[in-house]
Amino acid sequence: MYSLICKSSHHITSSIRASPTHSLCFLQTHRFSSSLSSTDHTPNQHSFAVNYLVNSCGFPLEKALSASKYTNFETPNKPDSVLEFFGNHGFTKTQVSKLIRGSPPVLLCNPEKTLLPKIDFLKSKGVSSKDVIKILSTGPTIFRRSLENQIIPSFDLLKKLIQSEEKTIAAIKRFPGLLLFDLDTCLLPNIEILREAGVPDANIVVLLTYQPRAFMTSCDKFRESVEKVEEMGFNPLRSKFVLAVHALRAMSKLKWEKKVEAYKKWGWSEDEILVAFGKHPWCMTWSEDKIARVMDFFVNNMGWESSLVANRPVLMSLSFEKRIVPRCAVYQALFSKGLIKKTDISLVKMLESRECWFLEKVVNGYKEEAPKLLKLYKEKLALAN
Repeated sequence: MYSLICKSSHHITSSIRASPTHSLCFLQTHRFSSSLSSTDHTPNQHSFAVNYLVNSCGFPLEKALSASKYTNFETPNKPDSVLEFFGNHGFTKTQVSKLIRGSPPVLLCNPEKTLLPKIDFLKSKGVSSKDVIKILSTGPTIFRRSLENQIIPSFDLLKKLIQSEEKTIAAIKRFPGLLLFDLDTCLLPNIEILREAGVPDANIVVLLTYQPRAFMTSCDKFRESVEKVEEMGFNPLRSKFVLAVHALRAMSKLKWEKKVEAYKKWGWSEDEILVAFGKHPWCMTWSEDKIARVMDFFVNNMGWESSLVANRPVLMSLSFEKRIVPRCAVYQALFSKGLIKKTDISLVKMLESRECWFLEKVVNGYKEEAPKLLKLYKEKLALAN
């Protein structure tokens, strides 16, 4: 079945061309507590480091035992100073717990000499305090890399490629690992592969900015994905080409097969799957669970033919909780009261339209019902939060 992504399909070609945690223990003064007492739940036979990781950093015992092999200490002085440092710089207990679990050796770093320079560097590039915390909580290994030899050169290279400091920061926020990889060996060669295929630099920048993980693979695997997308008839001059490359690179043969089967359960043929992928590559990136949930809702709740979704695969990318369910509820309320007919306003248009259009034309378009519709809409949205 995986072979269906390798065969050329006139359906795809025509469709493409036709459309241009555990919490930490804070003292009231916001210092982290490392003191151990007779009431601690960790058995006394474990090392000081294990006890500290459990009681002060919220580690499960098994994780603490594993981490202590690489982060061994016998006094609380260094780790206490690190936890206090993070607390003083706006990190929440949950964020610190996530950070330390991601890179336990950070507990032994010198806050002023090792940790602070990384925070200051990101802030100097215009990254907000909130985003600095998000980046470092997600990519804590950054704290342990050389600022001068790794982080600054990586940032400068990304900025040179993307040609925008703001977009460079956006890429790093999406994947902090960009600051950790040797970009000369894992990023630049893959960019050249796209250029050789005829992909414009502008489209490469879009992929690098919004899906930077796509490039973080070996040249052989990346080239294989590019060649498969070429064989499927995607136009390298169009943005869908790089989206399809990302979609294929992000999944194994087995994952692709599972998603094909997930759509087939709802009556999609192989040709329909290929055409849908050609129109909107993201339709093959969602989990089998989301595919089943969205298709079940459209077919069994809304009474659609599954072929309608196959023809509009962008619908699969909409948020189920924040877009599909709330807007369909409004549509059903209007339809049940006879205020609209199926031919009046396309439900597909309702789902795909921007928020401002939906509120103006649909919710507020029926003055007498507007308050009730808005209340219903907000109630459904609230359930998603």
